[in-house]
Amino acid sequence: MRIALGTDHSGFAMKSELIAYMESIGLTVIDHGSFTPERVDFPDIARLVGESLRSGEADRGIMLCGSGIGAAIAANKIPGIRACVCHDTYSAHQGVEHDDMNVLCIGGKIIGLWLAQEVVSAFVRAEFSKGDYFRRRLKKLDQLEWDYAKQLVERE
Repeated sequence: MRIALGTDHSGFAMKSELIAYMESIGLTVIDHGSFTPERVDFPDIARLVGESLRSGEADRGIMLCGSGIGAAIAANKIPGIRACVCHDTYSAHQGVEHDDMNVLCIGGKIIGLWLAQEVVSAFVRAEFSKGDYFRRRLKKLDQLEWDYAKQLVERE
């Protein structure tokens, strides 16, 4: 599996060890930065991660910031991205299985490396449940996104 990874300055401290872990379990990591601990704006990194998913370069994405919240908000602005903050293994796999979550957001100031590794493992092992109920909900989510995007275009 190919993972687009992005961090801001608050997630930077965990990044190198998390990359090493992901590679050790067979994941290919596409690193979108940050490449230094200097301050960086997470929306810029979220754009890069989202574009990797939309283009097919990556299968899923992971964002690290201080709380995970800003990364999730930014990533969810990108059409087709379903990003969630997960600091436990249940949410990490259930978000994929029930909601087709494709970007995992983690707060580097909230959880430690060991738990982050467990959360990443749960996220990458999970698969979207293709049951009618879940596919119907996903179509409704896509329709919500389209309806509001269309309104924005019509205003211009």
